[in-house]
Amino acid sequence: MQTESAPFSPPITSATAAPAQAALLAWYDRHARALPWRIGPADRARGVMPDPYRVWLSEVMLQQTTVAAAGRYFHAFTRAWPRVEALAAAPREAVLEAWAGLGYYARARNLHACAGVVAAEHGGRFPETEDGLRALPGIGAYTAAAIAAIAFDRPAAVVDGNIERVMARLFAETEPLPGVKPRLRAHAAALTPAQRPGDHAQALMDLGATICTPRRPACALCPLRPGCAAHAAGIAGELPARAPKLARPVRHGHVWAALDGQGAVWVVRRPPSGLLGGMLALPSSDWTAAPGPDPLPPVPGAWEAIGEVRHVFTHFALRLTVHRARIDPLPGPGRERAAAADAMPTVFAKALRLIG
Repeated sequence: MQTESAPFSPPITSATAAPAQAALLAWYDRHARALPWRIGPADRARGVMPDPYRVWLSEVMLQQTTVAAAGRYFHAFTRAWPRVEALAAAPREAVLEAWAGLGYYARARNLHACAGVVAAEHGGRFPETEDGLRALPGIGAYTAAAIAAIAFDRPAAVVDGNIERVMARLFAETEPLPGVKPRLRAHAAALTPAQRPGDHAQALMDLGATICTPRRPACALCPLRPGCAAHAAGIAGELPARAPKLARPVRHGHVWAALDGQGAVWVVRRPPSGLLGGMLALPSSDWTAAPGPDPLPPVPGAWEAIGEVRHVFTHFALRLTVHRARIDPLPGPGRERAAAADAMPTVFAKALRLIG
């Protein structure tokens, strides 16, 4: 893989932004990743416009997960609901179950709510401006900028984790994250071109994912190397700096797996709001800061503790003691029966795998 040197010198300023933009887009035209939701630069140059629905769906899925993990879910969602109106008309429970495993389930609830607003109040068309997009449920500053830039070619400053890393190195910002975020965003905004802003944003994403990686960045292949202040100072691999992480608190709880004679498992639906709201789950206790005596199980039975599962959420780690019993028939009305781990959040899928 070869890249040309652009005629600018570190650090990049407003006077040298144009050559940096041109070098980055020339690199993207040759090396853009083929992604299921992306219109590549060659098609885009021929006038093919991205589908805002697919851009929105992918950006929500890509928050806190990888491209590889999001791809499978993206294909499943677009097969089941190829247009925003179809997603809006789907039962929310079906959307939540299709989302199971992606985590951050409030996003799935907001996804369904947003689809409903776009279908009912906007005739199935997403707003084209950042302000209009931010008025929709679940769309924050980053997602609004990404949709505006990628779907509508608006000159919006898109700043995800990859782009933060590129900006921190390009401008040798040594202040730790998260305090430096406003400056990184300002740098990204100053570098955003009026022409091809969507391709520019995706080029920065690809650069961070494939060249300007967290460890051992491939500076020799980077189209922005001539203007990179961190590379010039020999500190690219040290940036972005991060503030020391606080210890994540641990919570404790219990989960009960009741099986009938056919191997079906008793599942319940969690309350509609709160963590994992509206998702199918195994019955569980409250999650407390300290372990306590075993609580009463949800139904009488010959319960046995068979092990522990551990799971990490954004703000805490969870340890669940798993109890198993044969209950036949499974508890009655208002309850659901299912054995499929892929219809549940990961923490409960782990418990199901433990019972075999």
